[in-house]
Order: sequence, then structure tokens, then C-alpha cells
Amino acid sequence: MKKNKYIITLILCLMSVLPIQASGHQEGGKVDAKEIVFHHVQDAYEWHITSWGDKHFSISLPIILYSSDTGWHCFSSSHLLHAEGDTYEGFKIATEGDYEGKVVEIKPNGEEVRPFDISITKTVLSLFINCLVVIGVILYTARWYKKQTPESPAPKGFIGFMEMFIMMVEEDVIKSCVGKDYKKFSPYLLTAFFFIFVNNVMGLIPVFPGGGNVTGNIAITMVLALCTFVAVNVFGTKEYWKEILWPEVPTFLKCPIPLMPAIELFGIFTKPFALMIRLFANIFAGHSIILALTSIIFVTASMGAAISTSMSIVSVLFSIFMNCVEVLVAFIQAYVFTMLSSVFIGMSRVEGHHH
Repeated sequence: MKKNKYIITLILCLMSVLPIQASGHQEGGKVDAKEIVFHHVQDAYEWHITSWGDKHFSISLPIILYSSDTGWHCFSSSHLLHAEGDTYEGFKIATEGDYEGKVVEIKPNGEEVRPFDISITKTVLSLFINCLVVIGVILYTARWYKKQTPESPAPKGFIGFMEMFIMMVEEDVIKSCVGKDYKKFSPYLLTAFFFIFVNNVMGLIPVFPGGGNVTGNIAITMVLALCTFVAVNVFGTKEYWKEILWPEVPTFLKCPIPLMPAIELFGIFTKPFALMIRLFANIFAGHSIILALTSIIFVTASMGAAISTSMSIVSVLFSIFMNCVEVLVAFIQAYVFTMLSSVFIGMSRVEGHHH
């Protein structure tokens, strides 16, 4: 019971940070809810911690650029974000146009062009931190098992929790969906599950090192979907490719116009595309809803004490409720991605029909 109380208290304390962060977007007594939402879900060249009055607390990140005219440049993002005129070494962060929010190079003629940009942004740093968390958790678990013998008692605590997770995903999802050679694909599928789950949970923590919108970034989900795409099509059997290129349908659907093969080939790309969009949209929407609910506190602040107080209570309660729901969604999305990837891999491992 004590542990549960500590967990609930921690959640409430973390939730109380959201209003402080959102308050930094008040200008002239007005709150731009759209700005609050998109500021926190989009990538940035600094890691904003919080704002207190006119003071902003943030972590400046390294900007690494290559210009075709002046070569490589490496400097802190504080030079662009807080320097007079917001320019440094011929670079600035665009405030409008196609490159809004991105670093651009200012040519002598005033033209703004995008340099080769490999900067460590908030999403990249969050990705590194979360990867270290995943690696640390897995190695800690593996180290414990390495020291055990067949006569050792069943694990308890964190190790027991991890064993439950791993056995559930491998036995109930991977083994049942992939088939008899599931062990070949278990390392990738288990890694994908824990990577997505940890990134989702860390994204719900509104204070550093949490708060990064990693799986809500479509570039990240695209890479995950491409990994599944490669696993499906590189390790697909001859029967799998036969069913795509020459499916068992009436001949007029295959020749002279290859209608069914074209549909099947199109389906190869729609499956990873669906994986990419599903994960991105669910996580992005979840973050946006929580931040929108938090913004209600400040939107109603000018409507009178009674309305402001009542709506603030409702907003905080709904935000806490949505955070609890998002923890469940964090698990469900990792589970669904792993399950669908397992199903697609299992479909590609089909064997020939024996008569």
C-alpha cells in the first residue's frame, strides 16, 4: 500500500509541473493554446524545462551544420536562441516559410537556404537517453539471470516484472504469430516492444529527462516500420513471393493485365505505412490532448474566480485521468506494433502446400 501511495503522489507532483510549463506561453494575459500544444510536441534546438515569470530555464543543445560555402560549424543553440538579432556565424532559426523552426543559412544576397543539419535536437537527445534506459534495463536483467542456476528461486521485484513482460510478449505474441522459427525474430520484436514502450512512458513525464515526443515523431516511427518491412521481405519464403507475384486466382486476373500481382505488391508497402501512421498518430494525439486540457486552466483565468477555479479543478482531474489512460496507451501501442509486426513476419514465413 505504501508503494502505491508513493506512486500516486509522484504522479500528482509530476502533473503539477504541466501548468508551470504552460504558463510560460502567456503574453499580455492571453494564452495561445495552439502555441502551447505545438511547442511541446514539436522538435526544438533546446530542451525547455520551465518558465517562471520572465525567466526561462532550458538546456541548450549543440548545433552541428555543414555549409557548402564555409564548411562545418558547431556551436551551442544559445547563440541562435538568445543572441541579439538571433543570428550567429551567418545562421539563424527561421520564423516563417517552408523552413520555420529550422536553422537556415543567410547567403550574401539575403537568400535563406537549409544547410546540412545533424544537430542534437530535443528528440535526438531524448532518443539517446531512452535507448540508454532500455539497454540498462535489459543488461541488468540479463546480468541477474547469468548469475542464477536451475535451482535458484523464481525472481521477484523488478526482475520478476521484466520476466512477466518478456514471457508475455514472446509466448502470447511472437511465438503464436510468427510460428515455429519465432526465435530468429524474437530479439528484434522484443527490442521494438521495449523501445516503443520506454519512449512512450518517458514522453509522459513532463520534467527532464522525460517529456520528449520521440514516438510522436513520424521519422522515428518510419524507421521502425522500415525495420519491419525489411524483416518481412528479406526473410520471406519462396511461397510468400509466389503468392504475391503469381497468386492462386483466375488467370484473367493475372494475365495479360497483372491486376492481382499489382494489388499484392501495393500491399507490401501499405502494411509498414499503416504501422508508421498508427503509432505516430496515437502518441501525437495523446500528448496534444493532455496539453490542451492543461491549457484550460489559463484560458479560463480571465473569466472570473468561480469559473476559473472550477475549470482548473476539472482540467487537473482530466489531465491526471488522461495521463493514466496514456500509460495504458503506451503499453497498448507497443503491444499492437509488436503484434502486427509478428503477424506480417508470420505471413511471410508461409510454407508450400503439401498434398
